[in-house]
Amino acid sequence: MNRYLAAYAGTATVMVVLDLLWLGVIAKPLYQQGIGHLMAEQPVVPVAVLFYLLYALGVVVFAVAPQLAPGAARGWAETLGMAALFGFIAYATYDLTNLATLKDWPLGLSLIDMAWGTVVSTAAAAGGKAALDWASST
Repeated sequence: MNRYLAAYAGTATVMVVLDLLWLGVIAKPLYQQGIGHLMAEQPVVPVAVLFYLLYALGVVVFAVAPQLAPGAARGWAETLGMAALFGFIAYATYDLTNLATLKDWPLGLSLIDMAWGTVVSTAAAAGGKAALDWASST
């Protein structure tokens, strides 16, 4: 159980730090330009916390933890590849749904957001795998 908790903590920490940097600093102007009219003045923190708790769980379940299965020979490449796929699909679900249902949703922002989901999920899985490897060796 400690290995799973370590994997979860490593995944969640990397995800939150990178996503807050992305949303709060790097891409903030892109989002304000593209969907500023839809953005709240302040995020609803409990909902954001719930997202990060669930998303980190998804990265661990689908990309990091499967390597603990008996006989699994999952290394870094497979873990990161699965995380990238998970991130791309998760973010594409959100962005493509918005493109299909919301008036004036910007295509460019969706493409950037899907790329970001792929990158941040991969980085988060790297943090989770590193923590898992550390916990497995102690």
